[in-house]
Amino acid sequence: MKSFRVVYVPTLLLILLLGAFSAVGCSGVEKATPRPQATRAEVNTAALDIPRMMRGTVASEAMLDGYRPVVARGYGLVVGLNGTGSREIPPQLRAHMIQEMSRRGIGSEREGYGHIKPEAMLNSMDTAVVVVEAVIPPAAVGRRTMRGRTIPGTRFDVRVYADPRTGTTSLEGGTLYTTELRPGQLTTGGGQAFPIARARGPIFVNPFAEPGAVERDTVTRTSGMILNGGEVQRDMPLKLRLFNPSHIRATILQDAINTRFPQERGQREQTARGESDSSIEITVPPSYRDRTEEFVTLLEHMTIRQANVESVAVSIRRALLADPSDAMTASWRWQALGERALPVIKELYDYPEELPRLAALRAGAKLNHGLVINYLIDLAHTGSLDNRLMAIELLGGMPVYPRINSELHDLLNDEDVDVRLAAYEALVERDDPRLRRYAVDGKFVLDVVESKHPMIYITQFGKPRIVLFGGDDLKVNRPVFVQAWSNRFMVKDLDDSDKLEVFFRRNGTDLEGEIHRVEPVLEDFVQFLGHTTTVERPAAGLGMTYGQTVGALYQIWRQDYIAADFKADQDRIRAAILRQGEEAEVVERPEFADPESDWADFDPDEEKGPISDLDRLSPSQSIGGSSDVPRRGNRD
Repeated sequence: MKSFRVVYVPTLLLILLLGAFSAVGCSGVEKATPRPQATRAEVNTAALDIPRMMRGTVASEAMLDGYRPVVARGYGLVVGLNGTGSREIPPQLRAHMIQEMSRRGIGSEREGYGHIKPEAMLNSMDTAVVVVEAVIPPAAVGRRTMRGRTIPGTRFDVRVYADPRTGTTSLEGGTLYTTELRPGQLTTGGGQAFPIARARGPIFVNPFAEPGAVERDTVTRTSGMILNGGEVQRDMPLKLRLFNPSHIRATILQDAINTRFPQERGQREQTARGESDSSIEITVPPSYRDRTEEFVTLLEHMTIRQANVESVAVSIRRALLADPSDAMTASWRWQALGERALPVIKELYDYPEELPRLAALRAGAKLNHGLVINYLIDLAHTGSLDNRLMAIELLGGMPVYPRINSELHDLLNDEDVDVRLAAYEALVERDDPRLRRYAVDGKFVLDVVESKHPMIYITQFGKPRIVLFGGDDLKVNRPVFVQAWSNRFMVKDLDDSDKLEVFFRRNGTDLEGEIHRVEPVLEDFVQFLGHTTTVERPAAGLGMTYGQTVGALYQIWRQDYIAADFKADQDRIRAAILRQGEEAEVVERPEFADPESDWADFDPDEEKGPISDLDRLSPSQSIGGSSDVPRRGNRD
């Protein structure tokens, strides 16, 4: 299926497109008044990238500016290391860290940190200066306070690694102090961009390596991740740039967007706010805070003319059946039209050709149409693997319906591991009560899933999770004798009890260690590994981090004392950062350099856009206030 993203197209190319469609009598999704044709010499057809299916949409009139991931970086301080940090720091970096730490109150009696001096912290072998980097999602929403209530910003994963100019040997067991992240290249001093996000939290180092064995193996411990450890502090700018600048066109687009996405409770500004004849600022509505990509795609595929939605839906269906390769675009267009498109969409739920049928099913599911459920359930059981996974994901987002949860539980027993994992994720999305879920001391989530295929699944992105497929049947097999981590962690049988004996020394200087008796059922055993015993919660526990807990489970599993598969998802942060670097060099965007600055001036006369369908429309009456776009200069 095709995906669509607008690129800037010169005026004469669009003139040719509109004129050619009219001349040959082709039926587009929405008909336009014939335009003068350009001469052949004026046309570069290779640059044309607005398909017929997208005629009459926001994306055919404007391009999104600012919708791309942003790589952000910063220098931070990791504390809590066991002598594996370094006091060797380049002078310029040391001065920068001292300045940043002082600005945050370290060493200040007034802030309550007077007993800690920045210089002393940097000179400790239990701290390390690190580089922190992350990929900020497109259109991410910043942290804000509203009526005394704090609304968190978009969360994201963070990568941390020791500055190579220092002598740090391991970040194992460390915690990152709050670090500001800035777009662009890593710098110090006055030339830095304005911070857009912050990161903090415990570092997740390779959980499959032996803790503390820095000089006894070849595993790299100087880098790690903080899962879900970043938070956006200010909204990522998102604007529409009109191909054909005009106050009238800008007002029409603004009104259409605000009609489709009206201002919600807690939303400071209208969704679309015209800035000039060429620019419209876009605010992501609160209901889409965690679905910014979906919002942007709907915005691009939105029909400008809000009247006659049914006829537009019919036109989309006609175009899809003529060219099924446009199935994904058709599905998004139907979704953007809303519920009034359902009478047209439902006729394709059982269409014999696959691509139109899948487009209709996806649109129907996203519009919460109850009639789509049985078709998706059938597809989840009998389709190709890709279609099964799509159907399961769509079922996860549907409204409450008992049969959906029942069918998803059946799929937890499927032979294909990807299907089982997709069914689990869908049940989590639906907050299914049959999943047993535990928050282990705020460190990670433990999910227990009934399945006839025993498996341990761990996440390495997003919220830290350990998932036990198999329920009560998943346990440490006996007889058992596990030695791991240079005998710092041991598990063995007890002759006079059904419980296991666990011995654990927290570090190399803890000579005595501690001994506990623990149930062999993994549901209890994992909680024991992660729980920290306190006066308020006196239950026994080893207080392990998420990474240590995963490592302990892995050691028991690899010695064949847990009869289950062991699965881990992939590390996606580094791959995303490298991909961004390959696609384009990160350039400091002007709006990040100064919190008060606006976008760089945009000169629409440098390269005019296509002749527009909006020429035939007039702005609608505003709702709840003036819909006029602010004017700048003498343009109409």
